[in-house]
Amino acid sequence: MSRPTDAMTRADPVALTQQLVRTPSVNPVLEEGGDGEGAVAELAAEWLDAWGYRPATVEVAPGRYNVVARRGGGAGPSLLLNGHLDTVGVAGMAEPFSGDIRDGRMYGRGSADMKSGVACALAAAAALADEEVLGELIVALTADEEHASLGMAALVEGGVSADAAVVCEPTSLAIMPAHKGFLWIDARVEGRAAHGSRPEIGVDAIAHMGHLLVAFEEEAQRLARETNHPLLGPASLHAGTISGGSAPSVYPDRCDLVVERRTLPHETADSVMAEVERVLARAHERRPGLKGRASPGLFRAATEVPKSSPLVTGLREACERSGVPGALEGMSAWVDACFLNEHGTPAVCFGPGSIAQAHAAVEWVSVAEIETCARVLTDFARRFLRVG
Repeated sequence: MSRPTDAMTRADPVALTQQLVRTPSVNPVLEEGGDGEGAVAELAAEWLDAWGYRPATVEVAPGRYNVVARRGGGAGPSLLLNGHLDTVGVAGMAEPFSGDIRDGRMYGRGSADMKSGVACALAAAAALADEEVLGELIVALTADEEHASLGMAALVEGGVSADAAVVCEPTSLAIMPAHKGFLWIDARVEGRAAHGSRPEIGVDAIAHMGHLLVAFEEEAQRLARETNHPLLGPASLHAGTISGGSAPSVYPDRCDLVVERRTLPHETADSVMAEVERVLARAHERRPGLKGRASPGLFRAATEVPKSSPLVTGLREACERSGVPGALEGMSAWVDACFLNEHGTPAVCFGPGSIAQAHAAVEWVSVAEIETCARVLTDFARRFLRVG
């Protein structure tokens, strides 16, 4: 493993990003042969150790690693800086791990999502390494965000928490204190199997599912009209997968549908399922004989940190001091910050790069945004932790 260079030792966030991009960490669940987080976790732990932190590398699944480092621990508040170490796959990319810089942009897989954000968190940690911290700074770099969030789940279940957290996802330097959640809904319509030549016997489950799909589409339109959040916009609903039937000459005896409902803060799985039951009732009323039912699947709650919280106001003020608008926006996707919020650590997203670049065949991040983000995080951390 390479020792930290002078640029890395003094925590140049651009140099850190470049080295992280050049260290492959493709999630092995998403792409066969993916390296996983082992090498990049070792690299980050090595840097943190060189800066005087107490890094621990934790295996959360075979070959999958978190890195957690702490400094301080006095009577002041605690701050957690987080980023994920894994990336999506690289199929179709010409030079996925180049880290080349051209025209103010750094290219490579993970440059935007989110090794630049990880580098900014590390740079802030390095900047505070020789300063007196009244509170505690925790750097938590996690595995598997791109698939099942095994790393973040292990982190919070292991009891890691803080008074505030910044998850350095790509937000184009906007502050995102609100995040949509989701519920997957398993719906089934039952018919009666019969030979295709016997319409007097067969009941077409797929045709009946069509009526239920219409009812779900009407519900999606209602949500667009009647629900709203100032940062997240309306809730939404869409059909994700559908399956049914065994052969063209057979009436299908069942049809299965998975619907995704994107939720707003304060919505629960129970409240959403109550809406789904009303959708089913409308479909049954319109199509006598339709036999449909639905059950809740995976649920991830939407979360929100108040705009008036010390986390949001402090981060906005740090942005303003660096000449950044500090705009408040909503995160329409569900990300690891929600895990932290659900377990009692107020968390917002703030980081360099655009989410539009995440997972792209040509992924890049603005070098200027990396530098600005590191500066904002360092400034915010100093004030939040009451650095002497």
